[in-house]
Amino acid sequence: MLAPARAAAFRGLSGRVSRVAPAAASSFSTLSIDNLPQNVINCEYAVRGAVVIKAEELGKKLAAGKEKLPFEDIIPCNIGNPQAVGQAPLKFHRQVLACLTEPSLADEEGLFPEDVRERAKKYLEGIKDGRLGAYSHSKGHPVFRQEVANFLTERDGVETDTEDIMLTDGASPAVKMVLQMAIRDGNDGVMLPIPQYPLYSATLALLGGQTVPYYLDEEKGWGVSMEELKRSVSEFRASGGNPRGIVCINPGNPTGQVLSRDDMEMVLKFADEEGLMVCADEVYQDNVYADGKEFISFRKLAIELGVKVEVFSFHSISKGVMGECGLRGGFVHCHNVDPQVIEQMYKLASICLCSNTLGQAMMASVLSPPPLGGPSRAAYDAEKKAIFDSLKRKSKMVTERLNAIDGISCQPVEGAMYAFPKVVIKGYVMKKAISLATPADGVYCMEMVDKTGVVCVPGSGFHQKPGTFHFRMTILPTEEALGGKGGVLDRIEKFHKEHPDGWFA
Repeated sequence: MLAPARAAAFRGLSGRVSRVAPAAASSFSTLSIDNLPQNVINCEYAVRGAVVIKAEELGKKLAAGKEKLPFEDIIPCNIGNPQAVGQAPLKFHRQVLACLTEPSLADEEGLFPEDVRERAKKYLEGIKDGRLGAYSHSKGHPVFRQEVANFLTERDGVETDTEDIMLTDGASPAVKMVLQMAIRDGNDGVMLPIPQYPLYSATLALLGGQTVPYYLDEEKGWGVSMEELKRSVSEFRASGGNPRGIVCINPGNPTGQVLSRDDMEMVLKFADEEGLMVCADEVYQDNVYADGKEFISFRKLAIELGVKVEVFSFHSISKGVMGECGLRGGFVHCHNVDPQVIEQMYKLASICLCSNTLGQAMMASVLSPPPLGGPSRAAYDAEKKAIFDSLKRKSKMVTERLNAIDGISCQPVEGAMYAFPKVVIKGYVMKKAISLATPADGVYCMEMVDKTGVVCVPGSGFHQKPGTFHFRMTILPTEEALGGKGGVLDRIEKFHKEHPDGWFA
């Protein structure tokens, strides 16, 4: 019998929703698995699901050294967490944070470069009483929101009002807040690209809303088609549903594609015709590697097209070349949104008082490089270039190496931090999946971590076209850990070549 934690995790892996008997539950327990809200039970988040739990168990065995495993280390490729696999933070922004947390450092000549100290002083002067440890305005400190507004004005070529910006603990709480505004009852739904990042389906499940899937075309580089958009919305309406919005993740997670201008225009015109808000998840906007591809914001394009749709734009400090995931900084910008709706969002933000001020400060700082000609700029540019160039090399390496494996095919990694290869699954893995009534790529990824130490996420955790199997892996480990001898790609290749024949040990 599986331990309770493992049983719950494997239930999540399988995608089935069920109640399980509580382990030795007290007769007077207020909460048990039998009386939790069904929306909580329905919520699934595969990125930290059963495969990760298995990896943690294997990691403990390696650390204990009491059991021989077929690998010497665990390599986490399950989550976009750059610094966890060796990426260094950009020094300039960390030095600014140091001065903000201990203001006396900003006055100490020679400790940090002058441009660091100047930025820290500017921020401290903009914070009430210069106290970063105090609560801020619920939308975020005005000085930090102004930095975000300046960035958006320059990026999109149109003036940006700070009152349309809310700083949040990463982009995820901002997404949840906007979806809260959309879901009124169980008939409401939001269109999600399939494959999708499970934050969206999980949040909709918690809110009691419906996922309205529109499938990306894998054979066309995970592109969008008007035919599929119309099919999705018309079928949902025919079932009695009320579509409220459409989510676009660009560059894509988990798919790694960069949407073309034509596809983006199609989405905006469709949203305008159907009366849908657009949720533009643009946290990977600095991660574009493919030649001939470029990032264009949905807000900028909406203004150029003259469409009157509401566009909620999300960004964070977790991706790009910053990788400051743990500092939890992000924002949402509201374009063409009713001011009374923004007031309600402000009310929701006020319930938690404010987002963490270190994340606010980092969000502001990363959007504004050190001044040209300043003492920090050359080192900053060199650090940033080294990280980006490495990501670009790894995007190409992963695409080529995966496509060279018989039974695996992978669309080009054009942006973001992920590959989402399609995989042929058969033999023992398929038989086991059938016997467990669980997705075959879930079993595949569980077997992969057990035999190689490489942690990937089953494609079923992101949803996918029926009859296909995928897994998501990051391109974040070092180039040596990823493509070197005995690295991630070597292990995946060896694993996949062996799997059709069984492992009937």
